[in-house]
Amino acid sequence: MEGTTNTTKRRLPAGRKAELAAYVAQSGQVTVVDLASHFGVSIDTVRRDLDQLDREGIVVRTHGGAVSAMSVPGRDRGLDVRLQMQIAEKEKIAGIAADLIEDGSVVMLNAGTTTLAVARALRNHRNLTIATNNLRIPAEISPQVFRDLFIFGGAVRTITQATTGPVTLASSSHSPDVDIRCDYALIAVGAVDASGYSTSNLGDATMMSEMIQRADRTAILADSTKLDRRLFAQVASLEKADYLITDAAPAPDLAAALAEAGVTVLTP
Repeated sequence: MEGTTNTTKRRLPAGRKAELAAYVAQSGQVTVVDLASHFGVSIDTVRRDLDQLDREGIVVRTHGGAVSAMSVPGRDRGLDVRLQMQIAEKEKIAGIAADLIEDGSVVMLNAGTTTLAVARALRNHRNLTIATNNLRIPAEISPQVFRDLFIFGGAVRTITQATTGPVTLASSSHSPDVDIRCDYALIAVGAVDASGYSTSNLGDATMMSEMIQRADRTAILADSTKLDRRLFAQVASLEKADYLITDAAPAPDLAAALAEAGVTVLTP
């Protein structure tokens, strides 16, 4: 019975889609409970509807509800909005990622709210070397966790509170850049499909791609709302990662592509 329900509800009816989008736009911010009551459908149905509308860029999914996409300035979602999105899913992903890391490892983390969750999940680790472009991580991670913490330079994107551009640590003005290597790159991306991993900003894609190239092992972090999507800037093809950590199993076609690329999918 449950399988039949999921199949029939997979595509949001056009009439309800328009009404739901209009209601969110008018209200500005809504809860799942409010929408279920207003439209006379189940909470699970509302959640699926909102996930679909979020993938289509019509609303911005938040913890327990949604806000109108029109209320979020610019194409990129601000960090304050994204911090309220898929909170439980990100915590689960972060826990799995942290379990991959051994004490004493060298780890690269990119920008994003999922990697902020990873920083918190590493609280019981010791003697790590961490390199990141995420300007929020120094405030999120305990000093007991790391031996050294490096922040990559570059142009600062205030909307993501991160630096962007190529990964370099110049030792001096007269010598070449330091060759940087790490045991693990934990990379949060905006989208995953059969073509690979992608994000919405070219500078971010460059930073993420170089982190992957400098890592012995790479784990891509993406909650299930980002699967079977493709964004503007390609980060890497599927086979460049060793793991995909997500909160739910990918759809069969994407799962097959990941398996063919040699990517191990890790879920709670």
